Amino acid sequence: MEYCPVFLRVAGRPCLVVGGGEVADRKVQMLLRARARVTVISPALTEGLAALADAGDIAHQPRRYHGGDVRGFWIVFAATSDESVHADVARDAEAAGVPLNVVDRPQLCSFIVPAVVSRGPLTIAVSTGGASPGMARRLREELERQFGEEYAQAIEILGAVRQRLRAQSRPPSERRRILANLVQSQLLEFLRAQRPTEVDRLLDTTVGDGTSVASLGIRLS
Repeated sequence: MEYCPVFLRVAGRPCLVVGGGEVADRKVQMLLRARARVTVISPALTEGLAALADAGDIAHQPRRYHGGDVRGFWIVFAATSDESVHADVARDAEAAGVPLNVVDRPQLCSFIVPAVVSRGPLTIAVSTGGASPGMARRLREELERQFGEEYAQAIEILGAVRQRLRAQSRPPSERRRILANLVQSQLLEFLRAQRPTEVDRLLDTTVGDGTSVASLGIRLS
């Protein structure tokens, strides 16, 4: 394994995207979902990126990359059609100690981005170490079919139950037992089948105190 799999907290941190095309657009969207502060350097932008810049959601510098532009940023993505720009960004990032991802150029990257399946707080990442992005996409598509929205709902419920048990100062052993029983229960099956009455009955039986989805402050769609 050439890469250490990690999840980075980029919320509020300055991140740079060099490039303004469709691939750069996807990187910007990913960073914004993680609440990063995004700057884009590119002479031109997609319509989507232009709208984000007009709304003030991203900072845009309408020019080509200049040497040293990576300084002050926490991570950098390069997504252009100019290999000389990629080489310049890679050299600068290495000198500045700034993590860099150059799209489809693993030899220039200090980190790579996995194919991701997101279901609420659940994130499943798949990587082939840059060897086969196509296989990573296929695996992601298979996982998307396997893990539906019921997983997001289940995790939200489990998180709320965990908070309730802690607020009630129940012993750690009891909290672990209740949460383990819920994980091993039919919770996912009931959510997948959209059977809220059974979900509430399960919560009341397992957690007690009349616990229901509504009492946890959760609304099932």
